[in-house]
Formats: sequence, structure tokens, C-alpha cells
Amino acid sequence: MREIPVREVADGYVDSAEMGVKGYGGRLNIRPAYQREFVYNPQQRDAVIRTVRHGFPLNVMYWVRNGEGGDEMLGGQQRTISICLYVKGKFSIDHQTFENLTKEEKEQILDYKLMVYVCEGTDREKLDWFDVVNTAGEKLTAQERRNAIYAGPWLHEAKKYFSKTGCPAVQMGEKYLNGSAIRQQILETVLGWIAAKEGGEIEDYMSSHQHNTDASELWTYFCNVVDWVGLTFPNTRVKLMKGLPWGIYFNKYGKTERDATALEERISQLLRDDEDVGDITNQRGIYEYLLDGDERHLSIRQFSDKMARTAYERQKGVCPKCGKKFTIEEMQADHITPWSKGGRTMAENCQMLCVDCNRRKSDK
Repeated sequence: MREIPVREVADGYVDSAEMGVKGYGGRLNIRPAYQREFVYNPQQRDAVIRTVRHGFPLNVMYWVRNGEGGDEMLGGQQRTISICLYVKGKFSIDHQTFENLTKEEKEQILDYKLMVYVCEGTDREKLDWFDVVNTAGEKLTAQERRNAIYAGPWLHEAKKYFSKTGCPAVQMGEKYLNGSAIRQQILETVLGWIAAKEGGEIEDYMSSHQHNTDASELWTYFCNVVDWVGLTFPNTRVKLMKGLPWGIYFNKYGKTERDATALEERISQLLRDDEDVGDITNQRGIYEYLLDGDERHLSIRQFSDKMARTAYERQKGVCPKCGKKFTIEEMQADHITPWSKGGRTMAENCQMLCVDCNRRKSDK
């Protein structure tokens, strides 16, 4: 257990793509490979500084010897970076940066002592500890836990593409992706796609690539997915397209040539409630429907007026259940083969039942 003043921890603080995040005169690696990005929001960040300024205690932090004469941050990264950023003048609180404070106020912050446990152990122990000490505060996401387990040169490179604010993956594919890059959700999505392509899980892919020195395969795959989506569906409808499993579609259908113009015309028809199909309740399913032809992606439950009228004329207004004749307004369109059992919402599967017979059928 050690008490280390803020002035020493913030000494030599640097955050760069080349050097990483360092402090304590360059001897502390604040963001080793298994650590996540800085995820505190302004309210959380400001709360850390107010705690320090009032002299209240912060929770214990954990450093671990790295075997190279220095230390790695095991627990406390978010609080440490918040403090260093403030001392370096990167943000203000109540319209005051660190430089706006009086000499006494500055000294009070710089003299504030952080309680730090310095640990020693194997790589496996470090990862186990990391998981334990991060059970409080900002919970680790599933991918952040994977990053801790499979830390190595490959992950370091992959995070450059997929895990930084404004990273290349966000710049290139933001209109197709959900989630936060810094919370590793973009990386998780793309890893899930490529792992599925190879018939495995994310853990399988990360394990087999852990000690590779570059992540170009993953980046190339992602670029291919985005290019394919853009060429196949060039008219981007962000509300419908964002967050769809495009990599899974690419894995299944990416080798089949398609007429983008014809696809766009069909999308427009479907979005206009084309009378040749039923009531589409899942417009986001249009894209997969056009790729594999499976109507279930559209969640069609209701027949179109045209289908109902055609069935009524075919039956000459007679309900096939009770044998009585009705006006079309007294009848309801029904699936001959139930929708719940795979019956499609198409003209051939449409029959008109009187209200009573349709209700009795639905009650069974």
C-alpha cells in the first residue's frame, strides 16, 4: 500500500497513438492492452475532481509491476485520467480550469494523496485481478472482458481501427453500425461477423490471432462488407439499415451478383405498401428478404386489400367454414395454412371467413 500525490502521478502525463497513455514520470502505463478506453462522461469526470478538491477519499487504486522497472494501471484508470486531464488544463469545472485556480487551490490538488496498492503477479493473475477490481463503477462490457483475456499485439492493432473515438471503422461505416467504439461494441460486432464466417465464436478468433502483429485481416474484411453494402444498396436509409447484421448477410450472400437498380425499385415498392404483398410490419427485414426471398423477415401478418378481394371473388362470397354467403365487409382475410406454422401471406394462402368462423378458428 502506498500514498502517491497527484503531482507525481500527473508528472509526464501523455496520451498519444505512438506512446499510449503514460504518467508518473513515464513509469506508469495507464492504459495497458487489457484496459479499456476512457469512458467517463463529463458528470463522472467532474465528480472525481470535486472529490479531490474537497479532500474526500477516492477508492483504492491498483497498480501492478510490469517486470520492466515500471507499473501498469490495473484499477483506477478512469479516475487517474480524469485527474491528469484536469491538471493539464484539458477541461474546466464551474468555468474554471486548473490554471484559473489560486496557488493554494492548485497545491491542495497536487498534494492530494492517491491510495494505491502495488501488486506483483503473473499475466494470468493480472487478468483475474483486473476482472475482480472492475466489478464496481463502470461495468465491463462483454468485449472489454474479452480484451482483458486476449490482450496482446493483435488487440493493440485492432483497437486502432475499431475502438477509438472517430476511428476508421466509425468514419467508414457509422451509417451501418450501432454501438460505441470506446465501449468496444463496434469491435465486438465486426468480430462476431468474421467469427461466424469461420464457423466459430469471437473468443476463437481472438485466441487464434492474439499474438499476431497486425489486424489487417479484420480491417480488410470490414472494408469488404461496407463496400458490398454500398454497392448492393446504394440508397442509404439509415433508419432502416443502421444496426442490421451486414457482415452475416455478406457471409451468406456476398458472392451473388445482384442488380442494385432493380433492388432499389423493389425496396421503394415495398415501402409504399405494394398491393402485391401483405402488411409489412418489419420494414428493416426488407433487406434480408431481398437477399434470400424469405417472407418471414417482413413479419407480414395481414393480407392486402387486393388479395382479400381476389379471394372473395374466387369464393363468390361464401364462407368455406359455415357455407353461408356474406358481403366482403362481413368477412375477414385468413391464412389457409396458419402464419404461425409457416403459412405465407400471399394470394394462394388467402381465404375469406365470416367474422364468427374466423373468431372461432382463432380461439382454437
